[in-house]
Parts: sequence; C-alpha cells; structure tokens
Amino acid sequence: MNNLNWRKSSRSGSGANNCVELAIGEAATYIRDTKDRDGGTLRVHQRAWAGFLGSVKAGRFDR
Repeated sequence: MNNLNWRKSSRSGSGANNCVELAIGEAATYIRDTKDRDGGTLRVHQRAWAGFLGSVKAGRFDR
C-alpha cells in the first residue's frame, strides 16, 4: 500500500487536513482519514466502488 498515489478532493482547500483521501489500486480503492493517515485504511473492491460512485452521481443519496 506504500506505492499508492493518494489524493484528496480539490474542494478540500490547500491546507485542509480535515478530509478523506483515496487511492485507486489494481483491484481495490483505498480510503483513509487525513487526520490519522496511519490509523487505518478502508479497502473497497473496484466493482463496489464503481457502484457507489454511480449511485452518488445518480443522486440516490440526495435528501
């Protein structure tokens, strides 16, 4: 996991340390909290991540 290219939202601001980061690997997407980068990482299978993003883009989580 050390070779992953971590990124955070461009909406977080340049000095923001209060967001999540993600890295896309070959078989999974990894998600972590910027406040505690060594505190743990959520690993999500690529198919599940794609389904989640599709639901977000479709507005399924909008209130």
